[in-house]
Amino acid sequence: MLELNPGLVFWTIITFVAVLLVLGKTAWKPLLSALTAREEKIRTALREAEEAQQEARKLLEENKLQLARAEEQSQRVMKEGRDMAERLKGEILEKANSTSEHMIEQAREEIRRERDAALGQLRAEVADLAVLAASKIIDRNLDVQQHKALVDAAINDIRKS
Repeated sequence: MLELNPGLVFWTIITFVAVLLVLGKTAWKPLLSALTAREEKIRTALREAEEAQQEARKLLEENKLQLARAEEQSQRVMKEGRDMAERLKGEILEKANSTSEHMIEQAREEIRRERDAALGQLRAEVADLAVLAASKIIDRNLDVQQHKALVDAAINDIRKS
């Protein structure tokens, strides 16, 4: 079946060794250098990916910090706005109260003046009527000084009783 031919074995071994030597000199070095370059490229890519991941983590932390600062600032601005609104509300209420008190005081003063004027006018009319009635009763006319003195005395008597 199978026969072993020593010449064929010899030449097969020599051809095999020759092919190995030729491949070792020509193809093995470029193949190894390509594999080494690929290995180095993969290591570099892994290192860069790790660095990029660390950078991404750092950026994420910075973004979280900035977001926290922005949130804090927005809360502060809102608080300041509420405080300012409360202050303005207080000032407006105080001004409105002050204005209304001033208007009420002016109205009271006006009422006092009008009352005093009305009382003065009423006194004068009462005095005129009293003088007229008295002059008819005693049938004589009083001068203005006597008239005023008589009216003032009557009013004082009325106040006392």
